[in-house]
Amino acid sequence: MSMDRDDAMRPSRRRFLQVLAGTAGALVVGIPFADAVDAPVPAALTGDTLYGLGAYVRIDADGNVIIGVRDPDTGTGTSTSLSRIIADELDADWNRVSTVPLGLGVDDDNGKPRFVYGHQTSGLGDSIPAAWADLREAGALARWLLLQAAARRLGAPADQLRCDAGNVVAPDGRRFGYGTLAEAASKIAPPDTPVPVKSPDRYTLIGQPAGDIDARAIVTGQAVYALDSYVGDALVAVLSHCPWPDGGVDSLDTADALAVKGVVKVVQLKPEPGVPLGQTVRAPAVAVLAENTWAALQGRARLKLQWKPGSQNESSAWFEQQATDLVNDKNAAPTARVRDDGDVDTAARKAARHVEATYVQPWLAHATPEPMNCLARIDKDHASLVVPTQSPQQAWQVVQRLTGLPPAQIAISVPRVGGGYGRRLDHDYVAEAVMLAKQVERPVKLMWTRDEDLAQDFYRSASIHKFSATLDGKRQVVSWNQRMASASALAQRGVPDNRLWTSEVDAHQLPAGLVPNLRSDWYALPSAMPRGPARGMPHTGNAFAVESFVDEIAHALKEDPLVTRLRLIGEPRVVPLGDGRTLDTGRLANVLKLVADRIEWKNWLRTVNGLGIACWHIGGAYVAHAVEASLQGERLNIERVVCAVDVGRVINPTGLEGQVAGATLDALSTTLNLSLSYKDSQVQQHNWKDYPLASMAQLPDTCEVIVVPGDRDPTGASFLAMPTAAPALANAVFRVSAVRVRRLPLLKEMLRML
Repeated sequence: MSMDRDDAMRPSRRRFLQVLAGTAGALVVGIPFADAVDAPVPAALTGDTLYGLGAYVRIDADGNVIIGVRDPDTGTGTSTSLSRIIADELDADWNRVSTVPLGLGVDDDNGKPRFVYGHQTSGLGDSIPAAWADLREAGALARWLLLQAAARRLGAPADQLRCDAGNVVAPDGRRFGYGTLAEAASKIAPPDTPVPVKSPDRYTLIGQPAGDIDARAIVTGQAVYALDSYVGDALVAVLSHCPWPDGGVDSLDTADALAVKGVVKVVQLKPEPGVPLGQTVRAPAVAVLAENTWAALQGRARLKLQWKPGSQNESSAWFEQQATDLVNDKNAAPTARVRDDGDVDTAARKAARHVEATYVQPWLAHATPEPMNCLARIDKDHASLVVPTQSPQQAWQVVQRLTGLPPAQIAISVPRVGGGYGRRLDHDYVAEAVMLAKQVERPVKLMWTRDEDLAQDFYRSASIHKFSATLDGKRQVVSWNQRMASASALAQRGVPDNRLWTSEVDAHQLPAGLVPNLRSDWYALPSAMPRGPARGMPHTGNAFAVESFVDEIAHALKEDPLVTRLRLIGEPRVVPLGDGRTLDTGRLANVLKLVADRIEWKNWLRTVNGLGIACWHIGGAYVAHAVEASLQGERLNIERVVCAVDVGRVINPTGLEGQVAGATLDALSTTLNLSLSYKDSQVQQHNWKDYPLASMAQLPDTCEVIVVPGDRDPTGASFLAMPTAAPALANAVFRVSAVRVRRLPLLKEMLRML
């Protein structure tokens, strides 16, 4: 009898039992992945002898080391950085290390979930900080077990042995490969207390450059994404969503769609009442399920479907006008007084100079390279999914609510993710796939098309920022007042009203702690447009406004913008900001000076091109950008971009440089071109043609990255370089054109004003 590829790659139950027996009760890396809708088993897990040393490490008899990566890799390099933290503590030979995505780790704890791996979230800038302590302990435990196994074999004290590049080395120079010790090590009971971790002077991998462990597979087209996952009898589902979240089906004729060869069924979906946004169907939808993608798309095209509008009739122009009116109304009480240092009103009355400006930012979509998709198999006693998610645990909550299955009966595999940007912290598409799989009682591969992806997003709200600042006779900023209006990304998500501002503005953002009298007010706007987490929120939008305004203050003073910033930052010191947060002015000034030196800021008045600069801090990390731009007629050229980052201890300098360059280009693309508009509550952009990412010709040839070495605990960097690229570019445009861009997207506004 012939065997198809799925059957050939599917290990037998006996094989799984052998692996489980070999690991002496330890968690088996990759089993959740292998079990999810019968996905192929990673090659690293198909050996005959595989021994587990803790929750993340497996070693085979040949000495090959397999490390499980707990956080989804959305392009942020977690597959490399997290595995190197463990590999360094293990003293593994990096050339013999391979990694596998762990997928969801969940056990049943008296009917409640116990998440085995702890942190499992990507894209929030906290993967490495969260991993720094516990993943080092995991690697140290595996090393300790190997040392104990070698000590028992030699009859020598373990403290006389050492580990080196995949070997335990005896005092007389004899070397024992990890593979020869792995079986014995896997049977040793771990100690009751954590094993001491290495001192930094013994690091061999941490701080050393390494390329992305998946890079070759990605550039050769061999990387497997969730969108590439299949199971033999799955139906393909494509959707048509109602343009109005609170609308519905007015009329539906499915006859022509069902007549398409391969179309199996047409199903309606509706949001679940009372379920928070992002955890259920976003808007009423009609799904066409078929034997293949082509048939599903043809069936959707032949639906005779009319939607009934909802109660909302909103436009982006109306929203902007409401926001503008709010920030201009001095009598309007803010929804939240985010920060109030000193006495702004008194300081403003006594000041010698006043500066004011207003900045406008548009609605934005996520536009991930890999559209929303989910492969789901739902049986009466088990659920298996392949999901491109930034948070497997949140995805699990959606599946568990819809199926009622016990915690451990839900398996979620997370292959490499084709971009997250915050969109995949929501799981409406997971809810859709589960609902459909339950209705048709077959596995379902849900696939969103690009038009649905743009029209059915959880958007970043447009915002208006109005600033007023006053200065004394010594050019010191003595008062700062920011009034911001937007629609909170946290609305309808179970967040208390008095915390809705936290997605929109940071109470500790610049220049907090640097200006004695500072006030930050946020004004909430109602909107029917669904909102959600976005990359760099809330820093990206605020940094553009703040750092553009600092540049305007410098212009009003007729001085070098770098001098203005350094005077505002002041002498090196640690400034308490509240809530345990601090600002290290020395580190902030340092990244600013580094980019200024690299871009030859001394020529800022003499060069025919324009130079712009900006700086920011996020969660103990510091970043600055300097941009050089030229103007040829109406053509804007970004000649050079330099970015300096200080994130404390660096795990993988090459990976960090890639993150910084990627975030910079993402920010520049967004700044130059992107804006989402809507009319009658319907999004007007449908594809890349009307939501155009920047072309290669619009972007700089390179992004020069300066990494500041440090020995502090590492901080996150996934979106660190997002906030300052936009204001640095806008400030450079002002130098070269005398046009002050206060509204994004930049190109459209610049051309309007030239």
